[in-house]
Order: sequence, then structure tokens, then C-alpha cells
Amino acid sequence: MGEATIGIGVIGYAFMGRAHSQGWRSARSFLRPALEPELVALAGRDAEAVADVARRFGWKDTETDWRALIERDDVHLVDICTPGDTHAEIAIAALAAGKHVLCEKPLANTLAEAEAMAAAAERARANGVRSMVGFTYRRVPAIALARKLVADGRIGEIRHVRAQYLQDWLTDPHAPLTWRLQVERAGSGALGDIGSHIIDLTQYVTGERIVGVSATARTFVPERPLPEPDGHRTGKVTVDDAVAFLARFSGGAMGTFEATRMANGRKNALRIEINGSRGSLAFDLEELNVLRFYDGTAGGEAGFTRILVTEPEHPYLAGWWPPGHLLGYEHGFAHQAADMLNAIAEGTDPEPSFADGLAVQRVIGAVQASAARDSVWTPVEQSTQVA
Repeated sequence: MGEATIGIGVIGYAFMGRAHSQGWRSARSFLRPALEPELVALAGRDAEAVADVARRFGWKDTETDWRALIERDDVHLVDICTPGDTHAEIAIAALAAGKHVLCEKPLANTLAEAEAMAAAAERARANGVRSMVGFTYRRVPAIALARKLVADGRIGEIRHVRAQYLQDWLTDPHAPLTWRLQVERAGSGALGDIGSHIIDLTQYVTGERIVGVSATARTFVPERPLPEPDGHRTGKVTVDDAVAFLARFSGGAMGTFEATRMANGRKNALRIEINGSRGSLAFDLEELNVLRFYDGTAGGEAGFTRILVTEPEHPYLAGWWPPGHLLGYEHGFAHQAADMLNAIAEGTDPEPSFADGLAVQRVIGAVQASAARDSVWTPVEQSTQVA
């Protein structure tokens, strides 16, 4: 474990706040980052609820106002796990205060907010303040291995990219209206919530950028019951339930994307397949420890090889269990935490950066614009190079 420590403050105590809390704990325990994370404070508006989560995960203190957390001298890194409508205000304030920032995806609810956040991150970077957006699936070892195989030329020139993220938690029309279904809180529906992951992952693995899209979106259940005690009334759903789009990549590859929270029987089915001139790669998050690789140069004996990505030489695995002992969803958060801590210690920029988050936001914006105009082909404004 590193001798130097860094104080961590997490804002948000629900699903993502707990996942990130576990990530900081596990990074400290298993991965031995160059900076040891000290779990200083957890912030949330509900004092009783945040105190309970803080006790369970080992946080030293709590705050009920995110501004108070940022002002603490013992907090050096601010981890934002709140709904998207608060990301910009919190991140910009934290960066201005000289705090390193990890912000959950998508970076923001709007392109303007994402641009402001990326600009604030660039200003802070000049003073040695680091920032990163939490596209955690980059830290799945099988995905990191896929990135390496593509970079090494193992599948050749990329021709096809197929990506799906399928969930079913909204198929019941009586499921209550939550903040994720309100445009003013979430920015978009399946597109930003889970579609942002496959946008980022395909650009990460291929090393190319999406330069144009043709999209369609649907809201299948336009109204839902309000949460109790107003459950007898309904409220309007103002985001998409599902989105699908064609894409063109900067290297010429064709892409097909689908994100939905209305696919009965699919719980967390993030799937990516990449076909190249020399081979193919396929990944399914519901088989998180497996990458399938097809070597097209193997002649008549060619076939997809099932790679169990648990060997110590595979990305991230050296800090964990013996080969064949599987990792799970939560491990990506530990890898993310360790990567950011090591980058801060080394004085380098962690990835994905806020600029990378902005690049994803620009794709989201183009998809929304295309869907609003009957799937018209829409170019994606280009920003900095995808890491």
C-alpha cells in the first residue's frame, strides 16, 4: 500500500454512490495504488440514509450539502455520483476549488454543460488538477484485452461495429416514474443512461470516432404512476425508452447501435462485436470474464476462441484471484479508482477525460437531433481525440 494518502469525498449514496464506495475500498485493499485513498466523507441530502451508507462502507464522516464537502480541507478528490442535472455545477465548483474530480457518466445532461465541464477541466489541468469521467466498463479486463488486440492489429482493418445494451426493468407499464424518466433530471432515457456506455466502449476499443448517425427513438409508455404517496396519479415520461441508430466511424467502419430498457428477459446485456479484415471480437457483459476472438488467418480450422480473461498477465488481473476465479461487476469500480489514483500520483491525465466525455455527449446530441428529424443523417461535431 502506498505511503502517501489522498482524501476522497463521494457525493451521492444510492446505487452509484455505493458502487463507488466499494471501489475505493477494494482499490485500497487489493490493488495497491500509488496513493492510498482515505474515505473521508460521503454526502447526501437525507442525513439518516447517508449516515447508514457511510457506516456500512467505512466513511469517516458525512455531509448533507455537497458544497460543504468540497470546502473540506481533508477532501482532495471529489467523486460525483448524483443525477446528471447536478454534474456540471458540482464538477465545475470542485475543479475551481482545486479538487481532482471523478464524475459518473454521462458527463452532463446537455452539450452546453459538457462543453463547460471540459473547459473547466482543461483550466484545472494547467494547475495539476486531474479529472475523469466514469465509463467504468472500460475497466472490465475482457474489454481492456479487446482494446489491446485491436491496437496490436490482430483483427486488421475494422469494418463492422455492432453494439447493444438491453435491459428490461421498464417493461412493466406500472413501474413508477423516477428521475431517470424525466428529461430535466436525466437529459435522456436509454440513450444517455446505457447507450452512452456502448458509444464510449466502441470508440475506446476501436480507437476511432463516430462521425455521423441516423437514429430513431421511441417512448413506449408515455405516462407512469407517480411514486408513493402519489401513486394514484400519473406523470409524463419525457425521455426515450429505446433508441437505435446507424453510425459511421472515422476509419470507415459501419456501426449499428441499440439501447433499450424495454427488452423483456434481458437484465444487463451489453454486447459488442467488431469485425475486421483479419478477425473478429465479441463480448457480452453477462459473461463478463469471457472474450471471444476469431482469427481469420487460421485457415480451415478457424473458429471463435473462448478466452477466459482471468490470467495474471491479462489487464487488471494481477491484483486479484488465481486464474479461473471470476471477477464481477463491482471490480470495474476498483480498477477505475486505482487508475485515477495512479495517474494523479504520476502527474498524468487519467482516461477517459472530460474531453472524452464531451465526445460521447456530442454523439448523444447527434442521435437526438437525427431522431427528432425522421432519422436524417446527422454529422457528429468532432472534439479532441478519443483516448
